[in-house]
Amino acid sequence: MGGLASPYPSGVAPVSPRAGHEDALSALVDLVQDDLEACNRTIVARMDSPVALIPQLAAHIVAAGGKRLRPLLTLAAARLCGYPGPAGGARHVDLAACVEFIHTATLLHDDVVDESQLRRGLASANAVFGNKASVLVGDFLFARAFQLMVADGSLRVLEILSRAAATIAEGEVLQLITQNDLTTTERRYLDVVEGKTAALFAAACQVGAVVADRPRPEENALATYGMKLGTAFQLVDDALDYAADQVTLGKTVGDDFREGKITFPVLVAYAAGDAPERAFWQRTIEQMEQTEADLAEAMALMTRRDAIPATIGRAMRFAQEAKAALDVFPDTPIRRALVAVADYTVQRAR
Repeated sequence: MGGLASPYPSGVAPVSPRAGHEDALSALVDLVQDDLEACNRTIVARMDSPVALIPQLAAHIVAAGGKRLRPLLTLAAARLCGYPGPAGGARHVDLAACVEFIHTATLLHDDVVDESQLRRGLASANAVFGNKASVLVGDFLFARAFQLMVADGSLRVLEILSRAAATIAEGEVLQLITQNDLTTTERRYLDVVEGKTAALFAAACQVGAVVADRPRPEENALATYGMKLGTAFQLVDDALDYAADQVTLGKTVGDDFREGKITFPVLVAYAAGDAPERAFWQRTIEQMEQTEADLAEAMALMTRRDAIPATIGRAMRFAQEAKAALDVFPDTPIRRALVAVADYTVQRAR
């Protein structure tokens, strides 16, 4: 085989606390440490291939870091629901790896579509290996994900994760349709977010209840938690594209602006703007006529119209709804950690 070495120090996915805000994530990692290490081993093993370029490119994006939030949610949700029990079991570990493969595959494809040059602060896979290789290795990772689903043997798991994979693709296509369109409604924007980002959060959490054989109300509660958490997460990401520095963001600041993406901060600034401001957004977003000075002007207009605070405020509402969805579960360290992760999701912007 390709002899792929682990990209993780001591086999553990990296988590980099910043200004105390990631304490919640670190706490969650601590609670599922053994499961996470097993998940990482599964990821490394399943990325391997006799076709050398596949493990090389896959390792490039995995080694770039990231918080492994989606597989962490699968592991934590399973633990919250009492799996594995006294008899043990590793279904949640394999499904967490499956979730990470789906996520990584979408990142590879997204970077090609968006012509991104950076991913988590490093050169994107398409910048290093080219678009063709990135798309094809993304396809390989999707296939690996489906192998893990089938090996699990649960039609319910297969239904949830395969539906999520289809929904992600729909969300990305919907984003393509709404790109450069300032008539996009808030509801339409949220449809994009729920499709391209939140659907996988929801599925990652929901399968944790399924492997634990919990009743549908608990399964639905975890799906709701994931959907609301994922929506809050994307809202914050959209705000950070106009409000963060490049090191914090891990990609080039203003990418969404340069690509003409319709995000919540843009919708807020456009709706509140006067005629000259609206003309600016129409020129830069709809007509894609941009100058070097336009990003700074866009940020200034967002400051004038409180677009970033409005976006963070909306994210906070979704985070609160995520936390409320966990009320059906008893008070345990895992539940408290998941509640804290919802707060962390919004605190990334501070």
